[in-house]
Amino acid sequence: MFINKINRKHTFYTKLYCSSFTFQKKKKLQFKRFWKYLNINFIIITSTTFDECIANHHCVLSPVAVPSFWGLVNSAWNLCSVGKRQSPVIIETSHMIFDPFLTPLRLNTGGRKVGGTMYNTGRHVSLRLDKEHLVNISGGPMTYSHRLEEIRLHFGSEDGQGSEHLLNGQAFSGEVQLIHYNHELYTNYTEAAKSPNGLVIVSIFMKISETSNSFLNRMLNRDTITRITYKNDAYLLSGLNIEEVYPETASFITYEGSMTIPPCYETATWILMNKPIYVTRMQMHSMRLLSQNQPSQIFLSMSDNVRPVQPLNNRCIRTNINFSMQGKDCPNNRAQKLQYRGQCLCASSYDLSTRFELETKPAHDKTRSVSTAFIIYFSKTTQTPRQNNIVGHNEQVR
Repeated sequence: MFINKINRKHTFYTKLYCSSFTFQKKKKLQFKRFWKYLNINFIIITSTTFDECIANHHCVLSPVAVPSFWGLVNSAWNLCSVGKRQSPVIIETSHMIFDPFLTPLRLNTGGRKVGGTMYNTGRHVSLRLDKEHLVNISGGPMTYSHRLEEIRLHFGSEDGQGSEHLLNGQAFSGEVQLIHYNHELYTNYTEAAKSPNGLVIVSIFMKISETSNSFLNRMLNRDTITRITYKNDAYLLSGLNIEEVYPETASFITYEGSMTIPPCYETATWILMNKPIYVTRMQMHSMRLLSQNQPSQIFLSMSDNVRPVQPLNNRCIRTNINFSMQGKDCPNNRAQKLQYRGQCLCASSYDLSTRFELETKPAHDKTRSVSTAFIIYFSKTTQTPRQNNIVGHNEQVR
């Protein structure tokens, strides 16, 4: 009898303990979920003022919309947070390395005009070419030929801001990005985007002018742009001459980086053209009227659809713009002491003569070769060429 009472009492306390443990475990889990939710929304809300939050109804924005959260909300996007070769970056003209072996870009359209579908993706304006229209690019820093997959437009809410890359800390009104994939090694863009030597992205800065580029005229005229006002809207275009997008293919800046959208794969070679592409103020205004959302949702302009600049992390920025051609109008020429780090030449600030010969060390990677002699030119001045060059001779960078 006494033993039975003890057993019943033991069973009672065991159940009580188990139920208490289960309750505490559930509360702890709920508490963690609550703080996870609270932390995300607190950071988003405090990124703007309370009045803006109420007026624009974006307090409940998903963290996916905020670039600083990309690497946290999805494990597949981890590179967005921990990657060491991310894009975009600030291009400092004083730290560029002249590479005389960078040949002009070669564009092959087969002499035909192309067509494609223009989309409002909710983040940027996108033109995706039809599969039967093949546009290939080679030369420059490329070992393989790359095929054009998509054209993306980034732009700002005000003139003078909207480009993803910055030149000497200064932004342009927008940036046209032509996304190419390595069709010699990979069967499609999806495979190439996550593979070595997979992508080449040609970037052209936008500048405001009285007249605009004829290719952008087709994309941004009133009949076209009003067809893609809201997210997921699409419109077919045909008879496009891709050659009109490239203002000039001889001079450019290049570096190794990543995609500027998730999952931020570090498989992209960036080529920044030395001449801008021109748009009118009316066309910029038309783009700013595009919405990130669908018609049933609150209007939120697509402008300022840029990723913040990322650390350069000792990457080399090469160019075939020959600063030695500068004349007496550029008196502050100086060079920099070069150090060999890994497989590239990285500049550190140190005054030397404007021309010298450098003997390099052999490359560690046998699959890549480094020439044993370079004639390298530098300039500490922030100079741009006449009229419409981005960087080069006789005009100060704006």
